[in-house]
Amino acid sequence: MASINKVTLLGNLGRDPETKTFENGGTVCTFSLATTESYFDREKNQRVDLPTEWHNIRIGRAGLAKVAQQYLRKGSQVYVEGSIRSREYQDKDGITRRFYEINVTDMVLLGGKPNGEQIPPAVTSTAEVPPIHMGADDDDLPF
Repeated sequence: MASINKVTLLGNLGRDPETKTFENGGTVCTFSLATTESYFDREKNQRVDLPTEWHNIRIGRAGLAKVAQQYLRKGSQVYVEGSIRSREYQDKDGITRRFYEINVTDMVLLGGKPNGEQIPPAVTSTAEVPPIHMGADDDDLPF
């Protein structure tokens, strides 16, 4: 049986990104992301916000981590795609705890930098991939 583990989130950073660099050259960037859903209550004629959900975000790709560290700040809006991962650790009392995080594979920065400076357009994980151009002879779609 096939399965899929895909997460798509659009939210605001709850804190500045924290970056760790390891001896082997790897880099990890982490931050919290807040998402809030809402709906319109027709009886009360007003918008109702559901409780805010907080997500632990982890970026393990060096290029994306560098972009996040450089451009994201608390309150920044960002769109991320990735997968859910669970990790376990033992607390100070020896109790095993589990927490969940979003392992980011794609990211799009939205809005400007907090100081008003502009973000380069379309900064995503696919920025290094050259665009695919279809020529006139490549249009062999069946519809």
